Amino acid sequence: MHLMVYGEYVQTPQVNFAKALADILPPSLSCTYFLNSGTEAVEGAMKLAKRYTGRTGFIACKNAYHGSTQGAESLMESDFYSSGYGPFLPNVSFIQHNNIDDLDKITEEIAAVFIEPIQGEAGIRVADLDYMQALKAKCTETKTLLIFDEIQSGFGRSGKMFAFEHYNIAPDVLLLAKGIGGGMPIGAFISSLEIMSVLSHNPILGHMTTFGGHPVCCAAGLATLRTLVDNHIVDQVEEKGKLFKSLLKHPAIKEMRGKGLMLAVEFENFEINKKIIDACILDGVLSDWFLHCSNSMRIAPPLIISNEEIEEACEIILKNINLVMEQKA
Repeated sequence: MHLMVYGEYVQTPQVNFAKALADILPPSLSCTYFLNSGTEAVEGAMKLAKRYTGRTGFIACKNAYHGSTQGAESLMESDFYSSGYGPFLPNVSFIQHNNIDDLDKITEEIAAVFIEPIQGEAGIRVADLDYMQALKAKCTETKTLLIFDEIQSGFGRSGKMFAFEHYNIAPDVLLLAKGIGGGMPIGAFISSLEIMSVLSHNPILGHMTTFGGHPVCCAAGLATLRTLVDNHIVDQVEEKGKLFKSLLKHPAIKEMRGKGLMLAVEFENFEINKKIIDACILDGVLSDWFLHCSNSMRIAPPLIISNEEIEEACEIILKNINLVMEQKA
């Protein structure tokens, strides 16, 4: 079932999954370090960035969510979820997602910029093409590592296998977790062999994990990837997202945002949103709100959802919007 996977032994499922990932990623993202979760991927990437660049500064986005361990929480500006757990890491500053002017904060003192191409807990905020390309150029100019947190957006959720494909750029480091295991616990940070090799010496195990790369989890990840690719499931995601957008029309909906099957439906306030969510759950449609955007409902179904199931889900959502708005009136 399991060996110490970052000591003397490597198991076939880890190699097979890493090879499959390398086959679908750009050549600069060929080396994978498996862990147990997304927040562990963030922690490993923070250590990697410091070791590779020799710098200590980090930049992250306001309203980001990167995890609940202390390093990951250091990359989150909000005090609401971190109050009482500090002090956190020093030398972390924040920029506004999608604000090109803020990119001037990226200097040669910064080890890495952490960013979600599509912000999840901010309520599904999709970065503009111009912004992302300017961000990449600024990081290249200052020799700062660009780290994409695709823990929510990866593995097809945005309508492409990875959200960075929408921008014609690639990060220096890619973070994955959540859906990549098909329900099993697994995370990963991925980079080039040149960058990742700094973790192999001084000390010889520059980063360690006991259960990261667990063979059963890696086998599940490989099966998930093969299912997505062999059945062309990601090719269907954009149209399924469009179907949701076409069906969810109601005066109470202030805005609908997102890409593919990573969507947010915004209402007037949290109270209305919460009542709609609770009513939908009782009717068999599972949803929730966002940590930094409590007035929006999350639409993030399994990628294998059928058009008929989308239509049924939208009928239930609209029925309960009507019910809640009638009660409000």
